[in-house]
Amino acid sequence: MIERFIAARYLCSRKNSGFAYVVTLFSFIGIALGVATLIIVTSVMNGFRHELLEKIVGMKGHIVVQSYMRTPIINYDNAVDIIRKADRSVTNAIPQTERQAIVIAKGFARGALIQSMSLDSLKSKYSVYDNIKAGDAQAFKNHGVLIGRRMAEIFGLDVGDSVKLFIPDGVVTPFGSLPKDETFTVAGIFEVGMSEYDKNIVIMPLEAGQQFFNDGKGVSQIEVFVRDAENVKAVSDKIAIALGKDFSVLDWQHSDASIFHAVVVEKNVMTLILSIIVLVAMFNIISGLTMLTNSKVRDIAILRTIGTLRRSISRIFLLIGATVGILGTGLGVALGLAVSLNIDRIKNFLERLSQSTLFSEEIYFLSKVPSMIDWGEVTCIVLLSLVLSLLAALCPARKAAKLDPVEALRN
Repeated sequence: MIERFIAARYLCSRKNSGFAYVVTLFSFIGIALGVATLIIVTSVMNGFRHELLEKIVGMKGHIVVQSYMRTPIINYDNAVDIIRKADRSVTNAIPQTERQAIVIAKGFARGALIQSMSLDSLKSKYSVYDNIKAGDAQAFKNHGVLIGRRMAEIFGLDVGDSVKLFIPDGVVTPFGSLPKDETFTVAGIFEVGMSEYDKNIVIMPLEAGQQFFNDGKGVSQIEVFVRDAENVKAVSDKIAIALGKDFSVLDWQHSDASIFHAVVVEKNVMTLILSIIVLVAMFNIISGLTMLTNSKVRDIAILRTIGTLRRSISRIFLLIGATVGILGTGLGVALGLAVSLNIDRIKNFLERLSQSTLFSEEIYFLSKVPSMIDWGEVTCIVLLSLVLSLLAALCPARKAAKLDPVEALRN
């Protein structure tokens, strides 16, 4: 009990140890900022990976099945049955045609990726169907198309407007391929939250796409969704075996591996760099406690003279270091979680305040700053901070315990 009382007095008193008090205060602030920054960075990087996985895989499928020769898949219903039976974790299989085309509207033109699928397939593709912001999906089957919000803004389009799709080799004649164009009506506008898709994707009915791209009754690919996206490799191997050598099976971990690998590497590097903040705060703890020990030499000598044990002296300074670590870590956790949970609101506030764009959709692909708190990582950060705080206090505490009371009083 007396050790806690003395530790509290030394920690709060600035008499004869003003500079040590300032250094200890900086240690507290450094730990808080270091822990908060680590939590914010790891949460944002986790959010980036999760959102990219949801958006990219949600639009492209966990697995893409194509004909080995890249010819249209004619008997795609049979292929879908085989895919569904290949593994019980397969949740959906969507046959569709996917081609590049030029979109022309209101005097403007730009390239786009045209996806064609049935209305039932569209309803099962939740990333799009659940994010239709304007229009009626039922009009989709009547020669209508769905476009992204960004594309609608670029062209100045709204539901009911007309768009023309153009392909350079749409009509085959004895003299070669001729361009082909066709006019469609905007049936709806979707917003998946990823700018690349919201400005570059056009979705049309399957029959219209087959006719427009001259695919007959076939499709160019089958998108497959599975229950566990992280363990997609085993499922893709089973599908490849079930379909045979006439099909090419590619999962997202191969097609988009570079993007997700870059996110993981960036997260690890940022975590390593920001951990230095916590380490610097630990050195401040060592400096502060060392100066506090030097300023309290007479007090320590008197305590030893009246019979206080060495381990009690050591425990006093360990308590001071532990208190700084615990309070700094606690403040850092509270600050980090508060920012992580409200980071998009903070971004919007700073943008309004500075009259500038801090998070551009064009650069970061996403329409808002993502954040996902991993409680396991938060626990590791807290434990790391507390352990380092105790280790930092250990050396000054042992030095204080080893002071010779006779020599201390003599000097």
